[in-house]
Amino acid sequence: MQFELGTDGPKVIVVGVDGSDTSMRAGAYAAGLARRQRARLVVVYVTGAPAASRLIAEAAGAVEQAISESVEDMRRQVREGALHAGISTEFIAVRGDPYQELVRIATELRADAVVVGASRRFGHRFVGSLAVRLVKSGRWPVTVVP
Repeated sequence: MQFELGTDGPKVIVVGVDGSDTSMRAGAYAAGLARRQRARLVVVYVTGAPAASRLIAEAAGAVEQAISESVEDMRRQVREGALHAGISTEFIAVRGDPYQELVRIATELRADAVVVGASRRFGHRFVGSLAVRLVKSGRWPVTVVP
């Protein structure tokens, strides 16, 4: 009998965080799920340099510093949250498109579930949010936390 992803409950849960309220609630939800299921929790923080910083050389250093600080702040928040929840986590910070990076990492890790926060952006109702795109990909069960 061939193993199917997700049939025995999640063993690898990937959660995308970006610092927004909804993504932080998604992180807390995923931590609770990982604790109850005794699953591996992988927290993915995707950043990208604003387009303007590539055009203005003087701004690039400041932007890099701000990104580095935000990554370390998120790493600290994840570590503290994991201690509070009594679980271990893996923190991955990458640069790029959030959808493409979450798909890539979840595929590489053979994730059983993906958790993300609901988008609060008005335009996403028409264009499609990260959550909608992940659900439409049909690769994993996706939980969208409001």
